[in-house]
Amino acid sequence: MRKQDKSPSFFSGFSKNEFKRFLTYFVKRLFAVLISVTITCYLTILIAEMGGFVDTVVISQLKDEIRNMVRTSPEYASLSPQQQEEIIAIKLNLTIKERGLDTPFYVRSLVYLKNALTLDLGRANILVSDSGSRRVQAIIFERLPYTILLFTTATVLGFFINILFGLYLARHRGSLMDRIMVGLTFLSSIPGWFYGIIFIMIFAMYLGVLPYGGLVSIPPPSDPLLYALDILKHALLPILSWLFSGLWLGVYANRNFFLIFSTHGYVTVADAKGLPERRILSKYIIKPALPTIVTNLSLGIIGSWMGAMVTESVFNWPGIGSLTYKAINLKDTPIIVGTTVIYAYLLGLTMLILDIVYSIIDPRIRTGLSGGY
Repeated sequence: MRKQDKSPSFFSGFSKNEFKRFLTYFVKRLFAVLISVTITCYLTILIAEMGGFVDTVVISQLKDEIRNMVRTSPEYASLSPQQQEEIIAIKLNLTIKERGLDTPFYVRSLVYLKNALTLDLGRANILVSDSGSRRVQAIIFERLPYTILLFTTATVLGFFINILFGLYLARHRGSLMDRIMVGLTFLSSIPGWFYGIIFIMIFAMYLGVLPYGGLVSIPPPSDPLLYALDILKHALLPILSWLFSGLWLGVYANRNFFLIFSTHGYVTVADAKGLPERRILSKYIIKPALPTIVTNLSLGIIGSWMGAMVTESVFNWPGIGSLTYKAINLKDTPIIVGTTVIYAYLLGLTMLILDIVYSIIDPRIRTGLSGGY
């Protein structure tokens, strides 16, 4: 009997027809993601610029800045008010041309879109990095590691805690622990930043064992190891507040999710046969739930890279969230567009990777590619 052709490398579990169907599907998904990213970027540009209205505000601010500079500069003190106004007008026109504000907005919006899609994010209007750079990429990537340290750590820890507790409660439905956790679900209705304020009052104000906020102590430790430990010490309270806020609802959601698999007939039969608990969990509960678990973890990690504006403000944490908050208040459009573009690309890339992972870990998806899913 003729053996069915197999695809090479890590697609070795695919038949030749399945691999062709997957490749066709993947290309379609790639185009769909690119279209979605393009639309997202352009809508962000339109909203951030308010359809071009922000240009009027920026020109007005530039005019005030140039007027103050000219009138307070000793270089122009001897000139008459009329001559000063002429110089102000000349400098304003030059600045407008340098920034491209003399071009119609719809033309510039397309230029902004092209730059965004090619990750040429340009320069910020107002905000600067700690090193003094106004390059949007430098400003964002300077803040991103701090956000990853804080929120990605909290997201990953919270994810595995919720998974483990959810599995336990699903297998011990109706127990005292199950009733307690279900009863405390309402605690997740309180946002993380509110718990942060409570934790600051307890551990910083009254006990004095942890700092109020910030990234490092002032002055910071000179030893690299002590410096790293000091950052972790400052990150402890915001991580705890984030974990505490999401714990109860996360455990409850995972408990109900795994409960669906735990009540299937084959799990009951496995229990009746006396199979080890570890084997029942891995083979009959976790394995069929794996696509959803992978999706939740991947999207949770990507989402954590955007930080949280209020939480970072409460703890004075220099992450992406506080950066976005400042950019919105200062109408620094390049920063707003830059963070959105990077997030859109990360999300699109994650979705493409998940398509590949789904097809590898779940043969049912692989065989159903021809009809889409």
